Amino acid sequence: MLTSISFLQSASASALASSQQLWMGPKLLTAASSSSTQRLSPSPSPSLVIQAKAKTRREDRTARHIRIRKKVEGTTERPRLCVFRSNKHLYVQVIDDTKMHTLASASTMQKPISEEFDYSAGPTIDVAKKVGEVIAKSCLEKGITKVAFDRGGYPYHGRVEALANAARENGLQF
Repeated sequence: MLTSISFLQSASASALASSQQLWMGPKLLTAASSSSTQRLSPSPSPSLVIQAKAKTRREDRTARHIRIRKKVEGTTERPRLCVFRSNKHLYVQVIDDTKMHTLASASTMQKPISEEFDYSAGPTIDVAKKVGEVIAKSCLEKGITKVAFDRGGYPYHGRVEALANAARENGLQF
């Protein structure tokens, strides 16, 4: 480290102004000007500020969804089955991205599903299975058999997996 400090003193003494600071390893070195030569001296240890990462779970999910959307695209022949999961409800849409048109949808807010299940904490795996059945039947009525599954940035586990399996069992291919 002494050789690097002496190198810094000789090579960059003229380049550093008196108010500039230089980070070198764990210690902060400041450039102090004297009458004839400039020397670098260790300053008192500055307070170290550690910041938590600024991203929330929602921002992480949105970033994952953007990465997925770069690869998964709904076409007329094979529309995209998009899943959105909230704390209280579960929403599914079949979307043709070329026309920007929703072809079919199902959610826990629809009366047949909300009346059948009485849940207060949020949709369970059983509710997700029912939503998967409803979206599959709706798609088959409209002549849609193949879809591209878009998990919406959520892990393929739990409610999302149950919805996908129920849709597969009722005739959708993906």
